[in-house]
Amino acid sequence: MATNKEQYQYGIGRRKEATCSVRLYQEKGEITVNDKSLNEYFKNKNLVDLALESLKVLNLIGKYRITIKTSGGGIKSQAESIRLAIARSLIKIDPEYKKTLKSAGLLTRDPRSKERKKPGLKKARRAPQWSKR
Repeated sequence: MATNKEQYQYGIGRRKEATCSVRLYQEKGEITVNDKSLNEYFKNKNLVDLALESLKVLNLIGKYRITIKTSGGGIKSQAESIRLAIARSLIKIDPEYKKTLKSAGLLTRDPRSKERKKPGLKKARRAPQWSKR
């Protein structure tokens, strides 16, 4: 739990093919994603808001220093996996947060993923163009 004399809580989040690991340090500081600032990594404001939704629900923005490593999937899936990972690590800090996060739907992993391709079709459901003659 402690490396280099720094205390942090760890959380893992997943969404589609995206995975991320979050370290929540018990000190004020910035949020970094893959060694970039949050706003630099997510250029879109909506994705920043999506990633920080767990902190906004509990009014904890700016109270923790967070380092995030994320990979795979698209940029939105990464933001959603960060949201889940932050929520999971906040529960380890204070179990009282669980009720609020659960009621906001932030502790449930979104199970939807890409549907597999079927034989004879171009994609999962896309059939080849039909020609009458």
